[in-house]
Amino acid sequence: MAGSLHGIAVWQTGASPPQGGGGERRSHRRSHRAKSLTASRWDERKHKTMNDERFHDECGVFGVLGHPEAANLTYLGLYALQHRGQEAAGIVSYDETTTYSNRARGLVSDIFSQEVLDGLKGDRAIGHVRYSTAGGGAIRNIQPFVVDYLRGTLSIAHNGNLTNAEAIRRELEETGSIFQSTMDTEVIVHLLARDAGTQSIDDRIVHALGRIQGAYSLVLMSNNRMFGVRDPHGFRPLSLGKLGDAWVLSSETCAFDLIDAEFVRDVEPGEMVIITRDGVTSRRFAPQIPRRLCIFEYVYFARPDSTIDGVNVYMARKEVGRRLALEHPIEADLVVPVPDSGVAAAIGYAEQAGLPLDLGLIRNHYVGRTFIEPKQSIRNFGVKIKLNANPELLKGKRVILVDDSIVRGTTSKKIVRMVRDAGAAEVHMRISSPPTTNPCFYGIDTPNREELLAANNTLEQMQAFIEADSLGYISVNGLHEAVGQDSAGYCDACFTGDYPVGVITPIDNEKRHQRMLFEYR
Repeated sequence: MAGSLHGIAVWQTGASPPQGGGGERRSHRRSHRAKSLTASRWDERKHKTMNDERFHDECGVFGVLGHPEAANLTYLGLYALQHRGQEAAGIVSYDETTTYSNRARGLVSDIFSQEVLDGLKGDRAIGHVRYSTAGGGAIRNIQPFVVDYLRGTLSIAHNGNLTNAEAIRRELEETGSIFQSTMDTEVIVHLLARDAGTQSIDDRIVHALGRIQGAYSLVLMSNNRMFGVRDPHGFRPLSLGKLGDAWVLSSETCAFDLIDAEFVRDVEPGEMVIITRDGVTSRRFAPQIPRRLCIFEYVYFARPDSTIDGVNVYMARKEVGRRLALEHPIEADLVVPVPDSGVAAAIGYAEQAGLPLDLGLIRNHYVGRTFIEPKQSIRNFGVKIKLNANPELLKGKRVILVDDSIVRGTTSKKIVRMVRDAGAAEVHMRISSPPTTNPCFYGIDTPNREELLAANNTLEQMQAFIEADSLGYISVNGLHEAVGQDSAGYCDACFTGDYPVGVITPIDNEKRHQRMLFEYR
């Protein structure tokens, strides 16, 4: 029996969920009356992405099993992971007989009122925050997805990108599957639902994992257990925690801190952890191969108070700044971070260089990631809506700006000009990542190679474009050394072009890649 409560989709075990359904095998009859989710209103007018010069991680995942306030804890976990996705969020909970779901576009705090959370009943819940590219923001694409299968329901939340999703989707469609979303995650849903010969949900998941390739950290919830899965290379982070008798899964450890959960360990690459009320067991679903954690987690994506695979993000960024100062010293009066992601590296740079650090750029934290474009006559305010220079600190100074990356270069150019207009005598740009020369196919929203400044220009040309007095990037080796492991432990394809998992069409056909793999904007 399906229905809705306070905008929450509700369906009992044995009733088909409203989306994310499985394959065409319908030998068992089920109700199809689940009502669609109520979404928050969303302005569909053309909007400007304030962070269009940043890379965007697609999402963050969270899960709790064994706590009476599971939905509330999941809400707090997603709140801590909000930096991983600001455009949509969802929570699915379960109370032994009924599955409850609420998904909508917007920020976590705007979507989940206490009334909504009270309607998400049960002692287990999973959640998801998402950054969506254009064309992918429909409600049907918001996770967690829920699939109805022979033995009940299964919910799934995914961080990453499947590089062979299009091929599997085409195969499934040719044999009768009907997809309800444009997300690669739904491929996993169909593989699980169509595995008719396998009785155990554990085995169904392992069989599905054997078909997919690419980057994925998954949190799944069935009627009596929860699963945490990390791909064989470990591209995306996933950690296991404990809160009293309850178990917790999260993309980052900062979410454990918010709910006072104890960090237990990282989920290993190629591992599936299986959580029940009796505890946690582990199952390897793939042979051990070299780790390839996305190194950009340390540069920009992760929150600085998180620890990933034993490395504290803040300390890693600070060490990157120190090495950046050694590789690219310059005579100057002041180090200024580009907030917020450049702060830790700027502190390290200033300490190593023996220079003062000050907040010469102030960020307006009340500007969201999306901003409706004003009239053309005032549109050129651009980056000033988000950042403002402090002339009292900058006037007459030789300034070193420290930022995490340069993508297209247009925002860096505006920031350099802003600092110069504030009276700086010289403006030197230092970047705490190597030049970005290649797109990502493992779950990061990146532009075409043709749009990447470093892919098509020399260092001197880039310096001239952003109008800086000098420009310096940390080296690839310097970055690896700063985070404490050699290059074998990380994916750095966006800097080197060395893709650990093959993509399904040639790299030079990048426009098709972008559309196919992560709904290219």
